[in-house]
Amino acid sequence: MTKEKLTLEVIERLKKEYPDADCTLDYDQAWKLLVSVRLAAQCTDARANIVVEDLFAKYPSVDALAEADVEDIERIVHPCGLGKSKARDISACMKMLRDEFGGHIPKDFDKILKLPGVGRKSANLIMGDVFHEPAIVTDTHCIRLTNRIGLVDAIKEPKKVEMALWKLVPPEEGSDFCHRLVYHGREVCTARTKPHCDTCCLNDICQKNGVS
Repeated sequence: MTKEKLTLEVIERLKKEYPDADCTLDYDQAWKLLVSVRLAAQCTDARANIVVEDLFAKYPSVDALAEADVEDIERIVHPCGLGKSKARDISACMKMLRDEFGGHIPKDFDKILKLPGVGRKSANLIMGDVFHEPAIVTDTHCIRLTNRIGLVDAIKEPKKVEMALWKLVPPEEGSDFCHRLVYHGREVCTARTKPHCDTCCLNDICQKNGVS
């Protein structure tokens, strides 16, 4: 099976397995997703969702968070780890949104990338979930699963995985496909335990099982 056909088959099977898969970070405004995804770095989405409740309760707008004392932001976000750098990035990012973009996230990938603390993964998440544009979010689940399944060949660098997947995944499928990989990576194709291949919907086409 070619990589192109394998990719389409994987997409269809995951659609059936996780029809309602969506972003696992809670947000009701675009700027809040930007904050949450920064906090979720090297932290679980579940913990980030809890921490932002206090942060957004105290600072409910871009302007409020831009004006906040960085040390107070750090105190609130500390449970997510890397509190100092995350607080600094969040503060700088909100100031930039306020001062250069009228308090709104720009609908331009390259401009989003210029925001402090925002990398390609975060920018793609914003493009896909906020603006519903084609996006490939290469988080740890995406990288691990696409290598195991055989969509990419021993590629670990996020940008290289992203570029490889752009050649295989139909643009309109990219964002939802990556969300489904997160669900599948947490529930079945796990990282810290032996993957549950016996219950996997991709068992018969996964390269990890020796299928070519």
